[in-house]
Amino acid sequence: MTQAIDIRRCSPEDLRRRLEAGDPVVVLDVREEEERRFCSIPLPGSATDLHVPIGHVPDLIDELRRVISGRSLFVYCHHGVRSLATARWLAEQGLADVANLEGGIDAWSSSVDPGVPRY
Repeated sequence: MTQAIDIRRCSPEDLRRRLEAGDPVVVLDVREEEERRFCSIPLPGSATDLHVPIGHVPDLIDELRRVISGRSLFVYCHHGVRSLATARWLAEQGLADVANLEGGIDAWSSSVDPGVPRY
């Protein structure tokens, strides 16, 4: 039996600091299209915003590798469960510097940006 890869956890405040610093990060939203239409994390121009529903991530792994290309990757969903599974899978595929946004967009809305609607 293989041991699960430990994924770095990132608080909403830590991600906000990285974004405010202008770090060239990639932020991957793995929620479904209906959730994404309702709200998303607003990102500055220095960050790359990706939306790939969790079920499509394996199909797009090569494209994700190309887009991420050595940058830090932050994965989020609604509460952080789907994104943790996705981050772990991506790390198992060899992607480095992958982090899960703890609490997902819900935590982002409650602790960083109350202008992002909660659901």
